[in-house]
Amino acid sequence: MSQVQGNNVNQKKSSHRLAGISSMVGTTIEWYDFFIYGAAAALIFNKLFFPNLDPLTGVLAAFATYAVGFIGRPLGGIIFGHFGDKIGRKSMLLLTLMMMGIPTVLIGLLPTYASIGYWATFFLIILRFIQGMAMGGEWGGAVLMAVEHAPEGRKGFWGSLPQASTGGGLMLASLALGLVSLLPESALFSWGWRLPFLASIILLGVGWYIRVKVPESPDFEKVKDQSKEIKVPALQVFKHHPKQLLSIIFARAAENAWFYIASTFALAYTTTQLGIARQEILFATICGAFVILFMTPLCGHLSDKVGQRNMFRFGLIVLALYCYPFFSMLNTKDPILVWTAIVVGVGVVFPIMYAPQSQLFARQFPAEIRYSGISISVQFAGIIGGGLAPLIATKLLSIGHGNPSLIVIYMLCMALIAIVAVSFMKPDFKTQENKKYIQKSIS
Repeated sequence: MSQVQGNNVNQKKSSHRLAGISSMVGTTIEWYDFFIYGAAAALIFNKLFFPNLDPLTGVLAAFATYAVGFIGRPLGGIIFGHFGDKIGRKSMLLLTLMMMGIPTVLIGLLPTYASIGYWATFFLIILRFIQGMAMGGEWGGAVLMAVEHAPEGRKGFWGSLPQASTGGGLMLASLALGLVSLLPESALFSWGWRLPFLASIILLGVGWYIRVKVPESPDFEKVKDQSKEIKVPALQVFKHHPKQLLSIIFARAAENAWFYIASTFALAYTTTQLGIARQEILFATICGAFVILFMTPLCGHLSDKVGQRNMFRFGLIVLALYCYPFFSMLNTKDPILVWTAIVVGVGVVFPIMYAPQSQLFARQFPAEIRYSGISISVQFAGIIGGGLAPLIATKLLSIGHGNPSLIVIYMLCMALIAIVAVSFMKPDFKTQENKKYIQKSIS
């Protein structure tokens, strides 16, 4: 009997490790697909798909197609959240992986404006929208697989692993675009830019192989066993959990806006406005993404000690304090200060807010509607934050005649709203299992 119990314990340990690691690897691949578009929109797409516009307007138009992906994310959150709550987390993760990878490869094969005119922009928008839908459904499934498999007292750490994949995806995307940027400009804009998109077919195969091995979430299995399935989970979220929905949307919007300003918008701002070499900024972004890989699990571990809500609130305060120094360092054009600004902004400030979100947001909803609840709220936050942030920042820069002070004010307002929204979330608590885990760790 004891041997059987021991085997069950070992299987559970193996299960939560496999779920956490596979969520991290699979989501890294999907973030690569999503970020490679953002980096290309900042540096390349304005010339390939909007060649008749001036540089700043061209970047604005490229970011508009970039924002389309965020518009698709809430729809993906609703659709995949519904089926994730009805038929399972695992099957949705496999489907979203395909829906993210295939459009990425097709973008790499897409004719440009010079070949087919505005049809090129049309197809680009359609493919980006499909990517957005896939990402809208993927995030919720990945974090729930990690959190719902994890033991009590360690959910913050294991839930932070798919969050750390943001760093891996950004690093791979920046590295891929940085390598092709070493090509002569004529080669880069004729065929070189396609290579990072076509490379996604290899990553797609790797992600499928890893994810297919992970067992279904134990929390979802309990919902099925107890016959607690809800007919329309999204409807229950809007009807019975509006406070949780709105608090996550407004809290997460600030973090999301900051990430895309510090990574995607900063690429366009520093290269087009400040005249800094694109390779320098891409290298700084790669370094910041590398720091995310280690900083996120560390913050996830700390959130198990101090509470996920407290960690998230602390990160928002750090963000509010860092906005002005970030742009001040960029405007010096000093290579060391510019590098420091981006690495700290991307690799340190962002993970403090991002790491605790998996467990914090999952805790706001019951298991039978959890996939829908966190997917819908997080993806609507993505529109307000990440989708609009580069557009708003570019417009504010234009209004300010190149001075980023209005962008600083914008981010400060976002951070303050988020701090208020966090106070409406369920408070951090220590279950008996958490207490036992902490006592065991101390002894």
